Amino acid sequence: MRPIVLLCVLLAACASPAPQFFGAERHDITLSGIDFVVFHKEDRAEVIRLGYLSRRARAPVPALMIEAAERTTGCRVIPGSAVTGLPGDTGEVRLELDC
Repeated sequence: MRPIVLLCVLLAACASPAPQFFGAERHDITLSGIDFVVFHKEDRAEVIRLGYLSRRARAPVPALMIEAAERTTGCRVIPGSAVTGLPGDTGEVRLELDC
């Protein structure tokens, strides 16, 4: 039982890009104490938040995800381009960039 729990914990700590971001450049960044991974490929970015946050602590995350993409890629995020897998999701977002 212990090896299964350990394996699940290790896998949960990994950040893998969506298939369209395979081969993308990976950047790790911490903003306001929250860790993010940014995958940058051409004029697009995928930002993944790492770790657990309570519902209350998630409010600033969407703006931090945009900041993470802009800081790591050196590009400006196109306003209104943010797309998440689930509406209101603060775990992952895909953005279009103006480089």
